[in-house]
Amino acid sequence: MAEPLIIAGRAFSSRLLAGTGKFSSNEVMRDALEASGTEIVTVALRRANLSGVSDPFANILDFIDPQKYLLLPNTSGAATAEEAVRLARLAATAGLPRWIKLEIHPDPHYLLPDPIETLAATEILVKEGFVVLPYINADPVLAKRLEDAGAAAVMPLGSPIGSARGIETRAQVSIIIAQSSIPVIVDAGLGAPSHACEALEMGADAVLVNTALATAGDPVRMAHAFRSAVHAAREAYESGLPSRLDRAVATSPLDAFLSPN
Repeated sequence: MAEPLIIAGRAFSSRLLAGTGKFSSNEVMRDALEASGTEIVTVALRRANLSGVSDPFANILDFIDPQKYLLLPNTSGAATAEEAVRLARLAATAGLPRWIKLEIHPDPHYLLPDPIETLAATEILVKEGFVVLPYINADPVLAKRLEDAGAAAVMPLGSPIGSARGIETRAQVSIIIAQSSIPVIVDAGLGAPSHACEALEMGADAVLVNTALATAGDPVRMAHAFRSAVHAAREAYESGLPSRLDRAVATSPLDAFLSPN
């Protein structure tokens, strides 16, 4: 049996987290989530109807079963710590889980996270009892500072959000993984199942994927492909991948065969 993913003392069997933006319809999103096998689903708070009035044509929350998935509210769109904290509090008041994917990116062009505001918001939200999963640049120093501040996991980017360029930050992510005692979830820029494999085989605890699923020609089949990739990669990692060598090593050595008795 594969080791479970443990975040803030809670166990999950899937190491694939899924986002909910950009799908052509809420019905397609619902079916893709099912096919992915995910147990943690992020939702941008600006897209969720928190009024308590059900509207199946407008409210994304009506298509996500809270008994099946942990809903992870996302502060995407916040440009400051103050805005992110306000959104988190609003979500909690509306009855959503006190788990927060913390995103603060003031630049609308590159959507790169603000490290100073992210650390400040993490410190506030942790003190208020939130389980905080901050989205960050692949910065090992910041990752340790967030861990010290009480973050439940860190989510370094592989490449810019929605870029599908894969893990361009491999060296830095490797350092974060080596130094971290909390889960490391590679988030953003994973455009193909092979990118998810790379992250898991490096030793990342999980990955989060959105655009690659939502914009695929067949989002449901793509979700299943990511599910298979993540499972295979984690199984390979736990099995013990061979070390990379600078030279060839024969798989069937001849020295014993040629040596006299």
